[in-house]
Amino acid sequence: MARDSQAALVALNRFGFGPRGGASGDLINAASDPRGFVKAELARPLGALLEAPGLQSTPQLGQAVFAYQDEVKQAREAAKAVAPTEAPAPTPPADQKPDNQLRRNLSLNTVASEISGRQMAEAKPEAMQPNAAAPAAAKQPQQPLNVIQKTFRAEALARLQRAMMVDCGFTERLVVFWSNHFCISASKGELARMWAGAFEREAIRPHVLGRFADLLKAVEQHPAMLFFLDNQQSLGPDSRAGQNRKRGLNENLAREIMELHTLGVGGGYTQEDVTSLARIITGWTFAGRQGQLGAPGSFVFNANAHQPGPQLLLGKTYEATGLAQGEAALADIARHPSTANFIATKFVRHFVADDPPPALVARLRDVFVRTDGDLKALATALVDSDEAWKAPLTKMRSPYDFLVASGRLLARVPEDPGPYLNSLNLLGQPLWSPAGPNGFPDTAAAWAAPEGMKLRLDIASQMGARLGPNIDPLDLLGFAAADAASAETRRTIERAESRQQALALLLMSPELQRR
Repeated sequence: MARDSQAALVALNRFGFGPRGGASGDLINAASDPRGFVKAELARPLGALLEAPGLQSTPQLGQAVFAYQDEVKQAREAAKAVAPTEAPAPTPPADQKPDNQLRRNLSLNTVASEISGRQMAEAKPEAMQPNAAAPAAAKQPQQPLNVIQKTFRAEALARLQRAMMVDCGFTERLVVFWSNHFCISASKGELARMWAGAFEREAIRPHVLGRFADLLKAVEQHPAMLFFLDNQQSLGPDSRAGQNRKRGLNENLAREIMELHTLGVGGGYTQEDVTSLARIITGWTFAGRQGQLGAPGSFVFNANAHQPGPQLLLGKTYEATGLAQGEAALADIARHPSTANFIATKFVRHFVADDPPPALVARLRDVFVRTDGDLKALATALVDSDEAWKAPLTKMRSPYDFLVASGRLLARVPEDPGPYLNSLNLLGQPLWSPAGPNGFPDTAAAWAAPEGMKLRLDIASQMGARLGPNIDPLDLLGFAAADAASAETRRTIERAESRQQALALLLMSPELQRR
């Protein structure tokens, strides 16, 4: 049974978000057929799609944010006309990512709770008490949420609820992987924050079990990506718009397509190729608030901004066919041998080990090439490999994975995304807001730093303080790992001074922190 439990632990932690507490029996179901348990989610063709009441399309959201910005502008102009000498300072959104200095100074007592439960007390496990008094805090009047904040929170809640409720979570893990691979940052501005969730729903989710070429096209043509990497500002030097304006070519999107999305560093492209691809995708933009080219917020091809003429890219000439020129170039890049190697390596690094086993990388690369980038076949080959099951669980859960895994084990389906968003900000992984276009790091060392683990302990302590009195941590350990739990973890929980402390120690155990 221990061997079955160990395989079940790998199935749930390496490929999913961990077992759910309560009477779900995830560990038992996984133990009976670990590979089948993981692959069952891949058999659901629409299983990655996410629909929830109130979630809107990118054009709808674009029109909403443009209308909101117009209202704000009108209100400011009206206020200025009444009191021209007064200039009230703008209030940043409550769930906006704090800057580095603010995060360093942010008191742990500000982390609210579905996750944390109460105001944060001392993080030391021995200080955790169920009835510990929270420090008094003056109530601040809450500002009403604007449409951008409401939209972001609704998208976050839908994603969190899906992750908490799925059986294994393999498909959701694939969504998170590809969303980080093709990342945007919600901190770029109001449009980016408004579109972050829709980008994942529209460009990522429909294709995570489809073809890589289709995923690549959907991502690079989505308004959120075009805005994030400034392609709406890129004008062909010889285009009609380029000749009439001082603004010229912007290479941001072209460079990241090659360096981060497909070929990878050392993938065989040159700076000339970057410039050529940038010319090829000039005119890829989105309709603005006036809707002159299409519905505001929708992808459009602006022929007046497109660089005319054929272009040489990676040794091949692409004729001047307008929008089709860029789509043909992306299709070829998606099938490039360097892309297959780059994707296979990153895929194995994410799911198996920081140092990807070369033989497994080679097999997945061959699957990618043989199936024309079939991502379902790639995921299936990973699950079918022996390396994925024999490698020890040494990867560290990211903050998002940790919060979701904890919520699943504690059978907590969130009704308010705020505490999770605050905790992600505190732990250094603000939702959909990496510091750069390379996404959040994906190695154990990146998330195992002492400061980060201290903050995790703070949050685990608060979960223990709130939920510990009503939970038997040893029973919960059975849901988490059964007899695959280490003797050290079991002894540590048994020796805890209280259930609250025991629960916090369980949440910080290798069985919960490693995947």
